[in-house]
Amino acid sequence: MQNITQEAELMMRQRRLVVPPLVTPISLLTCLLTVSLLPSAALADEVADRLTESLSVNGQKMPVETVTETPMEGVYHVQLESGEAFYSNADGSHFLVGDLYENGDEGLVNLTEQEQNQERADALAAVPDSELVIFRGAEEPKATITVFTDPTCPYCARLHDTIPELNERGIAVHYMAFPRAGMGSQAATTLQQVWCSDNRSEAMTQAKEGEAISSAADCDNPVAGQYDLGKALGVQGTPAIILPNGQMVPGFVPPERLSAMLGLDDA
Repeated sequence: MQNITQEAELMMRQRRLVVPPLVTPISLLTCLLTVSLLPSAALADEVADRLTESLSVNGQKMPVETVTETPMEGVYHVQLESGEAFYSNADGSHFLVGDLYENGDEGLVNLTEQEQNQERADALAAVPDSELVIFRGAEEPKATITVFTDPTCPYCARLHDTIPELNERGIAVHYMAFPRAGMGSQAATTLQQVWCSDNRSEAMTQAKEGEAISSAADCDNPVAGQYDLGKALGVQGTPAIILPNGQMVPGFVPPERLSAMLGLDDA
């Protein structure tokens, strides 16, 4: 019995010698925390890359544009090349279509809408002025709205009539083309004529008033590309007004309300 006890004590002493004397409880805890925290961002990136490469439905690979992590653990935002978006779990076995909200101290915040607004703002910022029909006042504008328009749309004509007042209020209007009936429609041809005119703003006004435009529609113009961009950004009808923050406001909006939405009444 004494020999067994001595052997046990010897084994315990040997085990204690395995731990280096420099490793204190605090330093050991720090190491463990570092190891546990570092992989989280890398893991999220790994999951996003995997979903981008392998996400499929019925054996067909999905045309994924981007996959990003959301504040909700294990849930990822998937953006398709078509502009459609949804949420997926980490292995792509479950999808969720809808808006993601943050329940914060100031109430519910629509995170999906915020992301969509930013995407619109970024996409429109990449469009050069040379591809727009621009109406602005003599003074430097205080704010700029982008309007997807169709010359056959009555509410587009109504909004166009308010441009002088909008300009007086310091609001510049950037027009982009959106023929509601598609690129094979007369509206698409008219918009191409507008963009091919020597004076686009004058031609746009003529189109809104139903007048014939003399210029041809065979120049190199961005109408088809703008129509596709509008669809990708969620435009379904005209006029579709995009505020500087990317928020989309469908339909006609009176100048005074637009001014208030842009925060110009307090300026």
